[in-house]
Amino acid sequence: MRSRLITTTALLALTVLVSGCHSVKDLVPPNFRAPETSDAGLKQAKDALQQATPCCTTFADFSYQDALPWQPKKFALGPGSMVVNLNGDRSYFLSFSLPRESQVPYRVAVKSELNGRWLRASYLFAPTVVVLDDAFQPIDSKDVSLCEHMGWTDATTGAFGSVDITDKRARYLVLYSSAKQQSSSTYWEQSPAAFSAEAPVKMAAAGSFKVPHGPDGTVWIGMMDKTYQDAVNNAICAKPEQGNGVLSTLREAIPLPGLGNNASKSDATKATPTPAPTNSSNNDTTPAASTSAKG
Repeated sequence: MRSRLITTTALLALTVLVSGCHSVKDLVPPNFRAPETSDAGLKQAKDALQQATPCCTTFADFSYQDALPWQPKKFALGPGSMVVNLNGDRSYFLSFSLPRESQVPYRVAVKSELNGRWLRASYLFAPTVVVLDDAFQPIDSKDVSLCEHMGWTDATTGAFGSVDITDKRARYLVLYSSAKQQSSSTYWEQSPAAFSAEAPVKMAAAGSFKVPHGPDGTVWIGMMDKTYQDAVNNAICAKPEQGNGVLSTLREAIPLPGLGNNASKSDATKATPTPAPTNSSNNDTTPAASTSAKG
């Protein structure tokens, strides 16, 4: 009887502990919970795109009533946005008429924002830009390469890219995401002090990784301005090459005593052998020396 009571008490205590863990988990805010799976959001976004009904199959079907913004403007692409089906590949898209008064060449700025609460569970909408002529025929197409820039404001933070308009025939612009872009990724540098995806109190061990591309997200597009130009110029596109260290660089760049190339010069001097004297070229010194020795 006593052993049965102990077993029942242990089972009751275990049940309380399990339910307590679930209640504690429920009390943690969603933005502090670790993601169940890192690709759950991306998979849902892909499924939503495949279930959407395309409105267009050619560039001539698009509406070009909206003019390209004179400075980068924010657009949200996702469920509810128009979908194009180009050669069997689906994508959300934007379409604009280009400014007739602008002289070529000029530059169009593009920026994508991370989509997701957790960095390691996030993805990017990677744009493809197509430039069309008056007859809606493509004259240029580019999968925009994105580079990370972390600034002090939202305007200077994200994945930046640009497109040059160089053809005088350019009249329209379409932004979508090609199949190649959606299956690729963007290099992203993470501070070692950033929170990891496992827990908000655990620091991330890796300093960099690649963010996958997805079918939806927030994108900025418009004529290039100074803020975006500075971000594009200073953005990180790939992992930098490993150098020899700051001191080694200073020694090569600043030829100062103790820092410059003096050490290498002295080593070269020490390594140069001293030529041995010969008796064939100088006959005056030898007799003088022997005469003084005799005296």
